[in-house]
Amino acid sequence: MAVYVDAAIWKWVGHRWCHLLADDTDELHRFAAQLGLKRSSYQGPPKTSAPHYDITGFERDRAVRLGAIECSRDEIVAVFRRVRVRNFKRREPKVVEDPVEQEPGMSRWAAGS
Repeated sequence: MAVYVDAAIWKWVGHRWCHLLADDTDELHRFAAQLGLKRSSYQGPPKTSAPHYDITGFERDRAVRLGAIECSRDEIVAVFRRVRVRNFKRREPKVVEDPVEQEPGMSRWAAGS
């Protein structure tokens, strides 16, 4: 199994960021722990279809020293496609039912909502 990183090109909050992916989610979490990443920074279903961590350029350099494979943009996209969760659907917000009962033909506003 392998762990992959792309180039740290995404600017956000004063850092350059990239993606850390792996062929297997358990391997991804083990490698992230070796890097000292918090499990709370993991991004995967249900928020995103491909299990990954966003890491800084500094963390990327350490990941490469630990054995992560450097990937081009096309290569990392191929990895994303390979590891993504099939039939992924984002969570839809829950619909809140209107607690005010209305008489037939009465508008919400007339019912006191």
